[in-house]
Amino acid sequence: MDQTDAQAPESVTGVPVPESALRLVEAAIFASAQPVSARVLANLLPDDADLAAVMAALVEAYAPRGINLVQAAGGWQFRTAPDVVPALRKVVEVPRRLPRVAMETLAIIAYHQPVTRTEIEEIRGAALSQNTLDLLLENGLVTPKGHKETPGRPTLWGTTPAFLAQFGLNDLRDMPKREELLLDPTVSVTPPEAPQAQAPAEDAS
Repeated sequence: MDQTDAQAPESVTGVPVPESALRLVEAAIFASAQPVSARVLANLLPDDADLAAVMAALVEAYAPRGINLVQAAGGWQFRTAPDVVPALRKVVEVPRRLPRVAMETLAIIAYHQPVTRTEIEEIRGAALSQNTLDLLLENGLVTPKGHKETPGRPTLWGTTPAFLAQFGLNDLRDMPKREELLLDPTVSVTPPEAPQAQAPAEDAS
């Protein structure tokens, strides 16, 4: 029997998983910079393959490693194991964190989306600068979600899959309390190396 067709040890589901299926899914996730959806992974496997068993086996295999396989933004992604992060900070350059005003704005959008700029300002109790909104746009954390059907049809803002991936969330229902979001140490921003395209002008509200 070919090595790639050998049966791997049973996963936590109790279902034997072919080594070839483990390797294929592992390679697909490793090669992607973004979380890979279950639908994409399922399309890689034979019709008789049990994707749930494959994923359970891979999660189990990587649990004690320096990288873990986790669900994020509706898909699967390899991430640094939390317990080794402090050691890595000694040798890995940490990007500049988002300013607090940007984090406050992001939290409001996340918990009230879709929301207009005027509504964001009302919730914050302060004006929202275009620079703050541009920073969130440049980092792919927020995006326009259409227009509100009120006079002036102001733009509605919401979060993106990149926001979910940044916070290690599978979907919006997994979001922490707003206070925890503001204190989250993982959200950072790398200044762009070249000028970015201007965000669409905000509609009157």
